[in-house]
Amino acid sequence: MELRSTFEYDGQTYHGHYVEIDPDVDIGKTVKMSVRGVCFYGDKIVIVYDSKKKKWSLPGGGMESGETYRQAIVREIKEETNMRVVHEEWIGYQDVTCPDGKVLRQPRCFCIVEPFGDFAADPDGDITEIKLIEPLDYSAYFDWGEIGNRTIQKAMEMRAGHTKK
Repeated sequence: MELRSTFEYDGQTYHGHYVEIDPDVDIGKTVKMSVRGVCFYGDKIVIVYDSKKKKWSLPGGGMESGETYRQAIVREIKEETNMRVVHEEWIGYQDVTCPDGKVLRQPRCFCIVEPFGDFAADPDGDITEIKLIEPLDYSAYFDWGEIGNRTIQKAMEMRAGHTKK
C-alpha cells in the first residue's frame, strides 16, 4: 500500500508519502525523526495527551543518537505510557516533505503492550495523561487524514491476525 497526501500543520503545507514496508528499506535522503506506535492493551488502543501542544496522539517521539527505530519505540512507549512492549511489528512509514524541502521519516509500529504500573509522568513532562480507547474512536482525539486512517486500519488488521495465532 502506498499513499500520498498534502496536509497543513501550524499554518504550513507538508507533503506525506506513506509506504507499508520496513522503515529501514530505502532510507535515501531522509532524516530519521520520530516513531509512533499504535499500541493495543487488550482490545483498546493507547493514546497520550501532550499538555504543551494541547493535543492527543499515539505514543512516540524522537530518536536519540545511535538508536534504532525498534529501540526508540520501546523507549518512547515506556516513557510516555509506563507500558512494556510485549510484541511489535512495523506497519510502515510516512516520509514528510517540509516546506523547506527537508524530508523526515516517521516510522509507524503496531504494538501489544502491558503496564509496568500506573502512569505517573513522562520524563520530559510533555505527556500528562494516557487513555485507553476503542480503536475506531481515535478520530475524536486526532485527525491524521488518509494516511492516519490507513495506519490505524492496518494496525487493527495486524491485531486481528495476532490474536488468531
